[in-house]
Amino acid sequence: MKAHGTVLFGRTEIQFKLLFVNRKTMEIAVHPDQTVVVKAPSGTPYKKVENKVLKRAAWIVRQLNFFQQFEPRTPKRNYVGGETHFYLGKRYRLKIHDAVHNGVKLNRGFFNISVKSDRSPEHIKKLMDAWYVNQAEVKFRESIERCWIKFAHQGVVKPRLSIRRMKKRWGSLSKKGLLTLNTNLIRAPKACIDYVITHELCHTLHHDHGSDFYRLLERVMPDWEKRKAKLELAMV
Repeated sequence: MKAHGTVLFGRTEIQFKLLFVNRKTMEIAVHPDQTVVVKAPSGTPYKKVENKVLKRAAWIVRQLNFFQQFEPRTPKRNYVGGETHFYLGKRYRLKIHDAVHNGVKLNRGFFNISVKSDRSPEHIKKLMDAWYVNQAEVKFRESIERCWIKFAHQGVVKPRLSIRRMKKRWGSLSKKGLLTLNTNLIRAPKACIDYVITHELCHTLHHDHGSDFYRLLERVMPDWEKRKAKLELAMV
C-alpha cells in the first residue's frame, strides 16, 4: 500500500511517500532525486509515522540540502553571437563566423564557432555540445587521476567513467563501479570537478552518507565545503 504525507518542520514542508510493508521497524530514506520515503510496518497508525518523520526532520532537511547541490542550475542559453558560456568556471563569449568546415575553438576569451552555412541556434548548440563532451572526456579523466591518488591504497577498484547529461545529479557511483559524471560539470571550475569526483570516490568505501563517509571526505579533501559552495554558485 502506498500513501503520501506532509509534515511541517519550522517553515520547511517535508513531503514523503509512505509504504506499509512487512517489517518490524520503521525506516526513513532520502534519495538522490530528493524524494523522502518512509517504510513502516503494516498497520502502523499514521500519527506514529508523522511523529517519526518529525523526530528525524533535521536529518532529513540536511540530506535534502545535500542532494540539492547536485541539481544543475545551468541557465537557459540562446546560442547567439555575444552570449557568454562557461568552461572550467570561466565565462567566454560566442563568436560565430562562416567557414569551410564546422568547428569550435577556444581562443583569447572567445568561443569561436565556425559554420559552413547553418547559423541556427540549434546547430550552434549541437556543435558546442559535441565540443563540451570531447573536453569532458579529457578533463574528467585528468581529474580522476588527481583524485584517485588518495584512494589507490585503500583496497578498492578504480571506477570506470561514463559521461552523460543528468537532470538531478552532478555525479553518481553505481554498485558495479561505474562513475557517471554530468556533461555540464565541465562548465564548473576544476576545484569543483575534483570535489564531485572525490565525493563519489568516497562511496567506494562508504556507500551511504553516514559519519564514516564524512570523516573520509574531510580527510582526503579538508576544504570540500568551500568547493561545494563554489559549485552551487558556479553556473549562475
